[in-house]
Amino acid sequence: MLEIEIDGKKLTAPQGSTVMEAAHSIGTYIPHFCYHKKLSIAANCRMCLVEVEKAPKPLPACATPVTDGMKVHTHSSMAKTAQAGVMEFLLINHPLDCPICDQGGECQLQDIAVGYGKGESRYQEEKRSVPGKDMGPLVSAEEMSRCIHCTRCVRFTEEIGGFQEIGMANRGEFSEILPFLGKTVTSEISGNVIDLCPVGALTSKPFRYSTRSWELSRRKSVAPHDGLGANLIVQVKQNTVMRVLPLENEAINECWLSDRDRFSYEGLNSERRLKNPKIKFDGKWHDTDWETALNYVVKGLNGVSADHGKDAVGFLVGARSTTEELYLAQKLARAFGVANIDYRLGRSDFSADALRQGGEWLGLPVAELSALDALLVVGSTLRSEQPLIAARLRQAARKRLKLSVVHVADDELLMNVYGKLVAAPQNLAAALAQVLKALVEIKGGDTAIDLASVEVSAEAGQIAQSLADGEKGAVVLGALAQQLPNYASVYAVAQEIARVSGGRFGVLSDAANSAGAEAVGALPKDGGANAAEMFATPRKAYFLMNTEPEFDAYDAAGAVAALKQAQTVIALTMFDSEGLADYADVLLPIAPFSETAGSFVNMEGRLQSFNGVVKPLGETRPAWKVLRVLGNLLQLDGFGFNSAEDVRAELLAAGSIESRLNNALSEARADVSTKAATVRVGEVPMFAVDAICRNAPSLQATEHAAAPVALMSADLYASLGEPADVLVAQGGAEVRMGARVDAGLAAGCVRVAAASQDTLALGGRFDAIEIKRG
Repeated sequence: MLEIEIDGKKLTAPQGSTVMEAAHSIGTYIPHFCYHKKLSIAANCRMCLVEVEKAPKPLPACATPVTDGMKVHTHSSMAKTAQAGVMEFLLINHPLDCPICDQGGECQLQDIAVGYGKGESRYQEEKRSVPGKDMGPLVSAEEMSRCIHCTRCVRFTEEIGGFQEIGMANRGEFSEILPFLGKTVTSEISGNVIDLCPVGALTSKPFRYSTRSWELSRRKSVAPHDGLGANLIVQVKQNTVMRVLPLENEAINECWLSDRDRFSYEGLNSERRLKNPKIKFDGKWHDTDWETALNYVVKGLNGVSADHGKDAVGFLVGARSTTEELYLAQKLARAFGVANIDYRLGRSDFSADALRQGGEWLGLPVAELSALDALLVVGSTLRSEQPLIAARLRQAARKRLKLSVVHVADDELLMNVYGKLVAAPQNLAAALAQVLKALVEIKGGDTAIDLASVEVSAEAGQIAQSLADGEKGAVVLGALAQQLPNYASVYAVAQEIARVSGGRFGVLSDAANSAGAEAVGALPKDGGANAAEMFATPRKAYFLMNTEPEFDAYDAAGAVAALKQAQTVIALTMFDSEGLADYADVLLPIAPFSETAGSFVNMEGRLQSFNGVVKPLGETRPAWKVLRVLGNLLQLDGFGFNSAEDVRAELLAAGSIESRLNNALSEARADVSTKAATVRVGEVPMFAVDAICRNAPSLQATEHAAAPVALMSADLYASLGEPADVLVAQGGAEVRMGARVDAGLAAGCVRVAAASQDTLALGGRFDAIEIKRG
């Protein structure tokens, strides 16, 4: 540690730290624009000039390392004069259009100009004008004349995003920030450049000119999409969510947000929001009141159970519901005598359920991913499934992490990848078996999985060696792996790899509350049917909560067919969707996360509670209240709750969340044989993961939400004669779509996106598929 002095205050600072970092450690503010604690040092704005004793001129605090005995003055006459001079230079060409600037009220340039600049400028020359740029539907760059060339956005896309989509061209007064080659910015975390921009050059296109910052109320919340549970600041005006910003939490999302978390709020204000209960009779939908709708539900459930038994009823609940809602849903089902309840609509293999020792989770804190020496990610399109986990791993891979991947495609992760194995979905367990066999040979010991027929490739040996050498290692399964028809085998082999290597094992929860659904038991028990069985053997009544099966189910066509034949379908939903309108009989409007109190359990088992930030829209009610009333109307015991906190207290009374999460299997069983077939790779696009995202116009205008195209492996594409379009046949349906080659895709595979209106008629997401020339 080095002893230094800043403005007369003595302190110690670690070797290699800068004056800026030392000043921040004692709460001393130094004005700056280009410096950011998460980005590399650029030292190009010069606003942080300070006086250092014995130095002949002011030095930039962000780029000056501390030395033993250094004395720094941040408010001396030399420092103030230097800072005022820099500010005067910065404002030479700035348009000074504060009255119309969308950044007004939260502009760093504005604040520092008042605090550290001069009262007037000596420059009267004509200001330069810079044309606006097109950066896509999310980020507005219409006012680039305001840019002060701090290069925060440039460094962010390169260092955090992994690909320099934004750069600075030319020099001197001709410098411009612009996207490369006229392309738009497509990063899954692009919206963070809006927060980083210290002036009004880069702003939110959906939010632009909608309101002023000082008119907004700021409230804390938690992201409702992926399993990370990013912390949010939701900004509200007149009972409407206007903007979402990151709430800094180093343990979870650091200071970043994914575009999905940042811009999906538009869906909360969609015209498709369901505002009143609706009942279908005579083939038409009619608005009704809550009492009538709830009595209709009670009559339907009682009628089906009386005529066909409790097993004829199935409960399907979305994993983006709050923990309290999921707890009450499973309590309602079981109190009513129904064992058929599941949140795993997107899965197809449930054969390991009887071997599970607890709920699936990450198995370690999210922050510890950055400290690993070796990590094997299995079956994950990481950048779309977990954008901020990908960003965290990208930083770790620059340092000491050896990141390896076993996946169905050689996707560009925009980070250093140490080893990779690419295999078709049905052969993913076989590929993992190669790694396991190599590990057993390196580490010794044995495994219950039969590896006699497995031949180890050089790539598998490299991955195994990295896991064997690492002091801190882990194996994690992504969302794609969790949906595979051989998930149980993939899970068992992956867990064995972790055990033999001495590392941790976990699952990257795909939904905001997958771990919460596991913890509260929103799963079939006592012989109950899982989600796939409820569709394969159709029920007479379905109770849907916060899910649209045509988008969320593994086999969309099969799910819709089962729902259409049912005697009654009850849907607790936020949106009046076309699918629900087709097969449901009653729609009950429930509140999204922004309009209700509740909690989510993220992938590391952390329970994060939040309150509603706006009042429920129209006649919308929080789902926990709807479930409570249904429990009372069905004359069930234990539904006398007065608040979401009461529900949470009851579910936690049975034990902590962490005590219910355990990835262990009672025994390792796996089929590691290889199979040849033409198989679909039916991933869910990053902006189609839930109803809120699907109803957010700006997200749906991005290229990530474009109409699906059949992306074929090189061998399959060549065998068809490299067609421009093809007929995709699956599940008794044919869909015509464009075709392209995906050189990184495993042989015999075709990528056809799921959860798209264009592909709903097709079958299982990772089932066999037939491709014909169009």
